[in-house]
Amino acid sequence: MKKERLFWPIAAVIVGLDFISKRIALGALARGESHEVFGEFVRFTLGFKKGIAFGLSQHDAARPLLILFTILAVAGIVWIYRTTDARHTLQISSLALIMGGAIGNLLDRLQRAQGVVDFIDVGVGMTRFWTFNVADSAITVGAILLVLSSLGSAKEPVKES
Repeated sequence: MKKERLFWPIAAVIVGLDFISKRIALGALARGESHEVFGEFVRFTLGFKKGIAFGLSQHDAARPLLILFTILAVAGIVWIYRTTDARHTLQISSLALIMGGAIGNLLDRLQRAQGVVDFIDVGVGMTRFWTFNVADSAITVGAILLVLSSLGSAKEPVKES
């Protein structure tokens, strides 16, 4: 299988799912309002993240830097993808998940100064995880799979001339 037939569709699906889910959240939720999905464990709660994951870099000045960092990260992902052998389908899929998530959050960051739309709220009672979105989930799952695939891949022996 050609790797572009795996990589680009996965990345596009993540961007599409992220875009659609954020638009639904913006239309259906008021900021700070919670709707239970699976009891209190999973709720939809609209919020905006100006910084990166886990509430880091909340300052307004961070936005241009985060946009630049994300563009550089996307370029790095493309470079890694291009240098990855087509046989490594788990690595290619992992990179596609990360790429789709990065582009999804980049598009959001470019569209609104208040930050990236977050709406998935997981926890019990007052003990909650940070609110996140589909793009964040794809980046996290992609990163975990990438690490696992790197640990599990056998090193090819070096051929001596």
